[in-house]
Amino acid sequence: MPARSFNPALAALRDQIARMEGDGGPTRGALPFGVPALDRRLPQGGLALGCLHEVAGGGNGAVDGAAAACFAAGIAARLPGQVLWCVTQADLFAPGLEQAGLAPDRVIHVEAGDDVSVLACMEEGLRHGGLGAVVADVARLSMTASRRLHLAGKASGTTGIALRRWRRQADAADFGQPTAAMTRWRVSVLPSTALPVPGLSRARWLVELIRARAGESFDLELEACDGSGHLGLPAAVADRPAAAAGGRRSALA
Repeated sequence: MPARSFNPALAALRDQIARMEGDGGPTRGALPFGVPALDRRLPQGGLALGCLHEVAGGGNGAVDGAAAACFAAGIAARLPGQVLWCVTQADLFAPGLEQAGLAPDRVIHVEAGDDVSVLACMEEGLRHGGLGAVVADVARLSMTASRRLHLAGKASGTTGIALRRWRRQADAADFGQPTAAMTRWRVSVLPSTALPVPGLSRARWLVELIRARAGESFDLELEACDGSGHLGLPAAVADRPAAAAGGRRSALA
């Protein structure tokens, strides 16, 4: 698939739609993932900055949230400034975030007792305007709450990531409810590539874009975030024809 070319008329139309939706004007640029097969499928060639995004784990990851948290950490790691990370449970694994590129000295941890408190902390962090990103571990996210978060991020230019995580697998159905987030991602763990010697190779994920404003859904098999927060394209996927690599649909969907 050829690289997406910039179309001024299309960009102006997207900005007009954003204003009609009450987003407070155009977005503040985008953060490329550095994987062309991923970036060229996103409307702005990367993750829209100064907006709200949602990330959840697929399968058993809907409960533990490990892969989804590392995906969010990789995004936050590549944004300048401190990162506010709000949780309801004191089980955030700092070494895991560091492996995804987010150093401990960049993270401000906030532990709140419930979703309402976490969302309040997230909104305050987004309105502050002096943070690189705000991540919040939350199970329920209503349209009203997500819209407040999205507008707060738009006003300050701070990117927000709602890390959707549930205590029970059955509760993950809430992920299908509409929100004001710009994108909605699901990250599922895949078997790592076998090595010729005993050991563990780089983790692999199935990254699914469930929803994107002005974009289409898709999924890709990717290597997990490295120490700089970047994803990788597995050699087996990189060698496939474009149609085969981009057309695979997950049985987890």
